Amino acid sequence: MVYTVTLNPALDYEVLVDGFRPGELNRTSREQLHFGGKGVNVSTVLHSLGVETTALGFAAGFTGRALENGLKALGIPTDFVWLEEGLTRVNVKIRSGGGETEVNGRGPAIPVPALEALLRKLDRLEAGDVLVLAGSLPAGLPGDVYRTILDRVAGRDVLTVVDAARDLLKGVLPCRPFLIKPNRAELGELFGTESLTEEEVLSCARSLQTQGARNILVSLAGDGSLLLDETGGLRRLGVPPGVVRHTVGAGDSMVAGFLAGWLSTRDYTAAHRMGAAAGAATVFSEGLATGEEIRALLEAI
Repeated sequence: MVYTVTLNPALDYEVLVDGFRPGELNRTSREQLHFGGKGVNVSTVLHSLGVETTALGFAAGFTGRALENGLKALGIPTDFVWLEEGLTRVNVKIRSGGGETEVNGRGPAIPVPALEALLRKLDRLEAGDVLVLAGSLPAGLPGDVYRTILDRVAGRDVLTVVDAARDLLKGVLPCRPFLIKPNRAELGELFGTESLTEEEVLSCARSLQTQGARNILVSLAGDGSLLLDETGGLRRLGVPPGVVRHTVGAGDSMVAGFLAGWLSTRDYTAAHRMGAAAGAATVFSEGLATGEEIRALLEAI
């Protein structure tokens, strides 16, 4: 079972506006509602690929109910901790003229008892389970909460995956996560460099591995991806041809594809290929890629 934890999930309201004009009345030409948050995205793509998964995290108010009901309608099990106050956030994404403007909600504050309730849910994880921690932190949680969660499952042979940025990622490295998935920009932030060459990307990845990460999957946007695995292997994949429609959820799809590939083959080459196919398939689709779209694109990787 793959458990995903999204501490600040969302309803993503995506609108297409022709000729968007700030400060004026605009009308949409198309609207879509997605059930979002990085961990939720991972669970959605895993489910499409036939991998058993459960989405955990915090939910609140009528927007939280909409998120839970929507995921259940897709067949994705959830086990959220429900908050007494606040609302699950709504993120607005405005697409216009080939560009995208995002306005992300803050989300509800998380009280200490709610965090303790989440940790108790994680006590059921067993050897062979996978735990994915992905995304930013809502208000009220300490900056080392990912480290707290990984310490909670330590010693149980649970494979842990972290997709986060800056100190949130750096803080979990001593826990030896099975997989981390920074992108080029996030590596630059970690190492204080605004723009990284591919040689520098590899150097940074090796440094993160020295600090504790077992496998580092780096997404390089249009330049593909790079995998440095725990056996010392280095793998590099490009991007197959296709029309870029949007990039939201591409990294989450890559994580899901990698896990699906690894769990079915225990082979890093196969896992990397499936991850690359899933990330690209989402970029080429209007939402998160389906399992059928991912498998079709796999032939071009």
